[in-house]
Amino acid sequence: MLNQKKCQACEGFSEALDLDTATRFLKETPEWQLNPDHKAIERHFEFKGFNKVMGFVNAVAWIANQEGHHPDIKLGYNYCNIIYTTHALNGLSENDFICAAKIDQLLI
Repeated sequence: MLNQKKCQACEGFSEALDLDTATRFLKETPEWQLNPDHKAIERHFEFKGFNKVMGFVNAVAWIANQEGHHPDIKLGYNYCNIIYTTHALNGLSENDFICAAKIDQLLI
């Protein structure tokens, strides 16, 4: 299970995940979508008000710091979009899916 794993240093990866591997990881993170270029995954979240958005973003930041793998975040009054990619690879790594799975656990 991805949410039980720990991210590895990005320097430990030689290349980005291929589409088949990324698709397999998506089965464990079904609410996340591959971007059209298959170099990132993204999920849209909606909340009732800005305070709930900010609480969620702070929890995401805590996960990102614990894992040493940080997303791009877009937010507004009642929504938040989280985008994960491994910048060092210009594509996806297992780290992106590990963090996505841990973020999903915040909503259980």
